[in-house]
Amino acid sequence: MYPESFSYHAPSTLDEALGLLAQHGDDAKLLAGGHSLLPAMKLRLSTPAHLVDLKGLRGQLQYIRDEGDTIAVGALSTHHQIHTSELLGSRAPLLAETAGHIGDMQVRNVGTLGGSLAHADPAGDFPAAILAAEADLVLQGAGGQRTVAATDFFQGFFETAAEPGEILIEVRVPVQKGGSSYQKFYHPASGYAICGVAAVIEGTNGTVSRCRVGVTGVSDAGYRATAVERALEGQTFSAELAASAAEQAAAGVDPLEDPFASADYRSHLARVHTRRALTAAWERN
Repeated sequence: MYPESFSYHAPSTLDEALGLLAQHGDDAKLLAGGHSLLPAMKLRLSTPAHLVDLKGLRGQLQYIRDEGDTIAVGALSTHHQIHTSELLGSRAPLLAETAGHIGDMQVRNVGTLGGSLAHADPAGDFPAAILAAEADLVLQGAGGQRTVAATDFFQGFFETAAEPGEILIEVRVPVQKGGSSYQKFYHPASGYAICGVAAVIEGTNGTVSRCRVGVTGVSDAGYRATAVERALEGQTFSAELAASAAEQAAAGVDPLEDPFASADYRSHLARVHTRRALTAAWERN
């Protein structure tokens, strides 16, 4: 199928892109990588009258920088750049590891961090990682910048905290302490996560001092498995404890039900992959 007719815009500055959004409002869509938007347009599930291509902003929004206690990642950084970044690999390895699980090489070479997060597909990989990493997202609008915590960013099925006219420009990832792991159950055709779990664990002398767990693919948005975290913190880590805590991986959420997996099966996958992520993260601590 072919998309409906649209006007194409290729701004060369962030201010120009923001101006186009202000001018065209709900009739405009941002193009950051295109692997989600373009197929939706071809199926006419999305029919924007104006397409604002951000490729001209790569010089401004494609970077990975060490800023002391955080790593700043520009929103137009590709999955491949994130996966192969030596800086992220050494100082925030969870994000780099997760990027390597996304799609295939073609998708990773073109798809972007900002495009993935702003699209907020409930089966996307990055939400789990930035939730577990306790990252912050920087949004730019006509009135200036604001920062939103990852825990407040994902608000439902393809819904985020971004306001109309705002552009996600940067993700700030704290330098990681402790070990981490991302465990995923792939959809065999698309590579999306039927379930994905990211875990970060910090501890000394066998005792867990801090644990963060992010889950994707299970509910209508990525979420923190806080019941799992509480069950681990302050306890002596063991395989039995990890398995017991992982039983709470889907607590308080309504698992998705679709042709790929039933709600019960998704809950089962969440428990299994949470246990695996916790165990692998502790081994790397």
